[in-house]
Amino acid sequence: MIEREPAGASAAGRDPVPGRDPVPGRERVVTDDRVTDRTTTAAAPFEERVTTKPAKTSVAAALALAVGTAALVCVLSLVLSPVGLVLSLVGLVLGIVGLRAARRLGVTGRGVAIAGIVLSIVSLVLSIAYVAGVVTVLNNDRMVEQLEQQLDRARDQLPDSIQVPQPGE
Repeated sequence: MIEREPAGASAAGRDPVPGRDPVPGRERVVTDDRVTDRTTTAAAPFEERVTTKPAKTSVAAALALAVGTAALVCVLSLVLSPVGLVLSLVGLVLGIVGLRAARRLGVTGRGVAIAGIVLSIVSLVLSIAYVAGVVTVLNNDRMVEQLEQQLDRARDQLPDSIQVPQPGE
């Protein structure tokens, strides 16, 4: 959509700016993504000034950063490591999509996408290392026996009955 404004019009394209005379030979062209002022004078036959709208950050890149961070938190909690594994894969895919989207004109977020990819890869590596460690320990009979002995000792140290005080006693 191209709108032509009268010379001396304000940036919003409504009324001329008060106190400013219209510039003869000036034409303002407003498109969806930029504003162009064209001036024709005797000294400069054609002068063009382009003002672009601010670029938008890729949603996929922002989501990659958020999901990568959540994946890293889940993996570091150890209990939620399987969830972190899945989130890291999702974050990696979103990061790649965000990186490709950042190549388009008017879309930013390359650094955000790279940060999401890095966090996702770190959480993926940590999650795989944690799973490999658990599998190794569980496949080692001597380690399993040691775990069972420690659980039996902890169970033996528990009291037989617990006295819970009731309110009003």
